[in-house]
Amino acid sequence: MPYEALNLSTSTPVLSWANHDLGPQEIKMAKNVASLPFVFKHVALMPDVHLGKGALVGSVVATKDAILPAAVGVDIGCGMCAIKTPFVADQLEGKLKKIRQDIEAIIPVGFNENKEADKKALNWQGWHDFKHLHSGVQHLESKALKQMGSLGGGNHFIEVCIDTENQVWLMLHSGSRNIGNMLAQNHINTGKNLAKLAGEKLPDPDLAYFTAGTAEFEAYWRDLQWAQEYARFNREVMMSRFQKVIEKHLAGGKPIKPLMSVNCHHNYAEKEIHFGEEVYVTRKGAVRARETDYGIIPGSMGAKSYIVKGKGNHESYCSCSHGAGRLMSRNKAKNAYTLDDLIRQTEGVECRKDGGVLDEIPAAYKSIESVMANQADLVEVVATLKQVVCVKG
Repeated sequence: MPYEALNLSTSTPVLSWANHDLGPQEIKMAKNVASLPFVFKHVALMPDVHLGKGALVGSVVATKDAILPAAVGVDIGCGMCAIKTPFVADQLEGKLKKIRQDIEAIIPVGFNENKEADKKALNWQGWHDFKHLHSGVQHLESKALKQMGSLGGGNHFIEVCIDTENQVWLMLHSGSRNIGNMLAQNHINTGKNLAKLAGEKLPDPDLAYFTAGTAEFEAYWRDLQWAQEYARFNREVMMSRFQKVIEKHLAGGKPIKPLMSVNCHHNYAEKEIHFGEEVYVTRKGAVRARETDYGIIPGSMGAKSYIVKGKGNHESYCSCSHGAGRLMSRNKAKNAYTLDDLIRQTEGVECRKDGGVLDEIPAAYKSIESVMANQADLVEVVATLKQVVCVKG
């Protein structure tokens, strides 16, 4: 489906790839962002678009000489990592439960962290710049060290998947942990205070922004890039451990060479050229999809996921969706479904089937198939995966 220009009467148009009508709150959020004077050309909404804080999740916002911290969000650099292994599905027979237990034993989930910093994490070059980050996080260096190589909670996950050719893939979803969250919150608060001091009337307090050339902009941009790299490396550290678990069970501990590897952000901002102009592109729940980009679009814990290659569609600022997108809030999902529903909807998947993950039940998400159908002009599918093991944060 090509995009649709929404009739929102805003100075900046809003183009949508979604095939569902936006609710009143979603329309208000889209209008708020599109009415900001520094938003460039148009706002692009991906097929999985849904409510966020300040800006819609599944939105791509290009800005001139300004940046919106809340449009990046608090999980800076959140994204996906996947590798295609040389193993085939038959090799997993009878080993799924033990694999899940070993993953859970070696990779901390939820609020947990490593007892000691991972050796690979200690070698990350980013630690040299920690002292230059916002003063509000300087007490968190030890925690950031120990959390590198940990999953986090919510919809973060680790999965063993099988593709349509019966190849085994390893896939995970995580971001910049507590340090990214605290950096974001400190800068968002700075932006709100600046707007208050200037007496600026914003359509939503969460849409406080920084103007290029100011000290506040430079500080946020520096911390943002640092947190994005932390998130990327965090995924690498986890994938390295995850791979060792699989090698132990399927290759007698011998190291393997991945046949393909993808690591992409879906909550971040970068400086890019679009329509001949240099702009700041913020993808909040969206993946970059230039013709040279490979991306990962996961479904829910009972649905398919996709490895994709971008088509470089400029109307979307060369972007695509970051997943299926939530259909209902976490609380609504808990009230609408039972453990029996969860067990039924995750049949054939080795995963937790308890009240702690009920809010992640597949029915709480949009259909990944229809989301993919709506972005045929944004990406082409390289591989279709289905999970057989799922570890939730």
